[in-house]
Amino acid sequence: MRRRTSLALATMAALALAGCATTPPPAPITDTAARTPQLSTLTRLVNEAGLADTLRGAGPFTVFAPSDEAFKAVPAATLAELARDKERLRAVLTYHVVPGKLTAADVKTAAVKTVNGANIALSRAGTFVTVEDAVVQTADVAATNGVVHVIDRVLMPPAPPRR
Repeated sequence: MRRRTSLALATMAALALAGCATTPPPAPITDTAARTPQLSTLTRLVNEAGLADTLRGAGPFTVFAPSDEAFKAVPAATLAELARDKERLRAVLTYHVVPGKLTAADVKTAAVKTVNGANIALSRAGTFVTVEDAVVQTADVAATNGVVHVIDRVLMPPAPPRR
């Protein structure tokens, strides 16, 4: 009996350690996105826009992160323009960030203010969450300073009013 108990405890300890080895420790949003394969384009653009330190900060933030597939759907000319205009790139990227931590279960059908100052429309029906016309594909990717939701479209902020 004692041998069986020892063997069971050793097996449980080995399984627990194996689980720890495959689950990365919590990290800030920037690092969480960097180790998420389908967010490599977003990670590169965040670095180019100079937003990495901000998204590594205290937060909390909610990031609606366009997947690499979402960026492939953006016209090449638009991406080239964003690469040349860092201020516009920052405006587009911060349009995907909401102050505070908002899990999928917390989403209500309402408009919320983004870090760039414009509002985005959120909606939830059961576990189905949308942001403007984008659908959340992977919800609630935990980070130490907030949460990331992978979405299927790149959101473009409204043009600033002309004076």
